[in-house]
Amino acid sequence: MSEQKSTDLMEKIVSLCKKRGFIFQSSEIYGGINGFWDYGPLGAELKKNVKDYWWRCMTHFREDVVGLDATIIMHPKIWQASGHVETFCDKMVDDPVSKKRYRADQVDEMSGVVYFYSGAKSETTGKESAEPFSVMVPFGKPPESARKVANQYYEQRSIDKPLLAGERSEKVELSTLYSPDSGARLSDPRDFNLMLKTYVGPTATEDNVAYLRPETAQAIFAQFKNVVDTSRMKVPFGIAQMGKAFRNEVTPKNFTFRSREFEQMELEFFIKPDEIVLQLAGNIEEDVNESTPLPNEPQQNWGWKAWHIYWVQQRLNWYESIGLSRDSLVLYWQTETELAHYARACVDILYKFPFGTQELEGIAARSNFDLTQHQKFSGKSMEVFDEDAKSKYLAHVIEPSAGADRLVLALICQAYAEEEVTDEKGNKESRTVLRFHPRVAPIKAAVLPLVKNKPHLLAKAREVLNLLRPHMNVFWDESGAIGRRYRRQDEAGTPYCITIDFETLEGVRTGDELGAIDTVTLRHRDSMKQERLSINELLPFLLNQIR
Repeated sequence: MSEQKSTDLMEKIVSLCKKRGFIFQSSEIYGGINGFWDYGPLGAELKKNVKDYWWRCMTHFREDVVGLDATIIMHPKIWQASGHVETFCDKMVDDPVSKKRYRADQVDEMSGVVYFYSGAKSETTGKESAEPFSVMVPFGKPPESARKVANQYYEQRSIDKPLLAGERSEKVELSTLYSPDSGARLSDPRDFNLMLKTYVGPTATEDNVAYLRPETAQAIFAQFKNVVDTSRMKVPFGIAQMGKAFRNEVTPKNFTFRSREFEQMELEFFIKPDEIVLQLAGNIEEDVNESTPLPNEPQQNWGWKAWHIYWVQQRLNWYESIGLSRDSLVLYWQTETELAHYARACVDILYKFPFGTQELEGIAARSNFDLTQHQKFSGKSMEVFDEDAKSKYLAHVIEPSAGADRLVLALICQAYAEEEVTDEKGNKESRTVLRFHPRVAPIKAAVLPLVKNKPHLLAKAREVLNLLRPHMNVFWDESGAIGRRYRRQDEAGTPYCITIDFETLEGVRTGDELGAIDTVTLRHRDSMKQERLSINELLPFLLNQIR
């Protein structure tokens, strides 16, 4: 897909999200606030469906995972133990002219002519600056473009009507040293801590500093022993948590993909150290990779490598189960230089967004780093006693960590389609449709009385609505032509439309169901095909599709 087509597609998706009430800019009436987004009626339902299904798959469909719901603000020592206070930083660079900030690793490569200046002198006051400055302009642009930016730079340093000194130029290819905004030479990278600071208590002093959590994982480690002692779980087992996290991103971008407030869905799956596995099983399953077919039932001889691959495969299967095709996903194995110092391995599951292939979830083998750190900083033992091995140890961890907001955006991008269709009169028209998997679709079915001026028809339609409503989110729409109502539901991603028409009351007029009453027209979103279905069969059919 070309860059222009990708940009156009993303603009259409953003527009539809606003038009149909999926996602709004936070505080929009006040001009918005960068990096924060609100979910409208359809977006809130979609996100809730994603989170609910993740939670059911993790904690209800498995016997070896339990849940936790911890606070956003925790004791600041937790973040000292985890290393966030000292090391949770991005390298940041500044544009000295526009004052914009960028993550150093996300500055695009640029080519052009770089103009260098050794300083400037004020034409009116004689004041001088010996501060050097350089600026890149695209090939073909005149030197005046560079001089204009250089003048801005020196004027900001109190050099009125600057006379530029020492101008020289050279061609530069594929450099990340220059600002994509003004072209000015960016500052040297410096650390920028991503944690949002606040204060707990009546005084804003350093003794009262706390942080909005930048991830949900650390609460799981801090509560590990409480969960073990109260849930009677034994290693290997997992603790799952969903919740808000906050990062003061330098450059939020790509719609909701990189935000300052977001929701995570994280699992910390605790496993036995390899030496304990070897002691108990006599051998360790070592010869595994992402293509190795592993059973759904965990094996006693699985070491950290097998467990890591197991969770990579489990997560890929889960993404496919909610509508992300396998060819839309990419596995990226982090190199040794990219790995966190405590990680043995990490696989990123990437999705092919219109703006580029980006991370949805990371699955890391974190060793026993986290429990070791919290044991050290708290002075409390985090060890478990293994009755089979007759020894204590610190559990190791496999961590599948997903972003709920990124996943919602991926599902919208995957579902979005435009196509030319033929209406019931034979006319060609374009339709926009969101092909959500029924499991996650915000509205499962729309109930549509054919006309709104027939009380008996409306009453029967209300019966159908009340039949379905206790089991799923159903939408009522009685206004407009039936074709127009179908199109509205296509844009909302509703997989089924149920039309209550005159044949519902009077009996089917043709076909195998001739004379049958209490049937409805069921219209399928993706194929647009329609079929007659008994009202008695409707609920079982829909439940089978959405679960």
